[in-house]
Amino acid sequence: MQKKRLFQIVLPVLAAMIWGSAFVFQSVAADSVDPFTFNASRSIIAAVFLAIILIFKRRAPGSGKQRRGSRRKLFIGGILCGTALFAASNLQQLGLGETGAGKAGFITALYIVIVPVFGLFLRRRTSGLVWAGVALAVAGLYLLCVGSGFSIAASDLYLVLCALVFAAHILIIDRFAPDVGGIELSCAQFAVAGILSFICMLIFEDPDAAALRGAAWSILYVGIFSSGVAYTLQIIAQRYSDPAVVSLLLSLESVFAVIFGALILSERLSARELTGCALMLAAVTLAQFPPRKKRAGISAEQPPLPGP
Repeated sequence: MQKKRLFQIVLPVLAAMIWGSAFVFQSVAADSVDPFTFNASRSIIAAVFLAIILIFKRRAPGSGKQRRGSRRKLFIGGILCGTALFAASNLQQLGLGETGAGKAGFITALYIVIVPVFGLFLRRRTSGLVWAGVALAVAGLYLLCVGSGFSIAASDLYLVLCALVFAAHILIIDRFAPDVGGIELSCAQFAVAGILSFICMLIFEDPDAAALRGAAWSILYVGIFSSGVAYTLQIIAQRYSDPAVVSLLLSLESVFAVIFGALILSERLSARELTGCALMLAAVTLAQFPPRKKRAGISAEQPPLPGP
């Protein structure tokens, strides 16, 4: 019982802490490495890391072979998830070039309340608490992004678009995850995202070897810990706990993004921006509360969340 409780609380919070701190490393890397170059590097590292985990997993006693039907779903899901991840990651990295890590973390967290809005087009019912969360998120986003004269910075717009794509990414995962292995799907999506980012890097950017060496630690941290370790922690946690509880704990990544941004980068938010952060955190929290029927004991599966 004590071990189960440990999995329920510690692992999701640790994953959220890794994802939150990754915003700092991404922000540092954005000063010297172009977005496509950064995401090509991190995605390929993540794919290799997860592939190594899969090798050890399949060598473990009792590991079964993958069914032919699930291989097809893994192939399609990997392409769709990887394409969405490619778009979201590069939009996020573009936004981080001009926006602080803490602020970027909160804007990106908007995907959690965008998901139910997208769900309307799939004929999924949404509770009143979620709609209240959407209203709070819009208010928080306004305080965070909109300046005097109703202006919004291009970097903020990139992050909003990133949140929209991440919301689509979650719904794609929800479609394929029940039929394929979580680590397999993650490895496939990072491979696709890495290939697409690498192609765009060759077309639109001029990679600098010296800049890559300077950002090597940031790329390794995000590639291994944020993409590989944190995702694995999330999978393990969801084996022992209700998905809604795990998702709520994982949403703390936005809080950790602000904390690490202040501790490492000495970032300071204005009172207006802090109010916006508080409203968005409240929105994220409301979005994770299950409807009354689910609280009464009717289970409902919630898709896993992506990290930065």
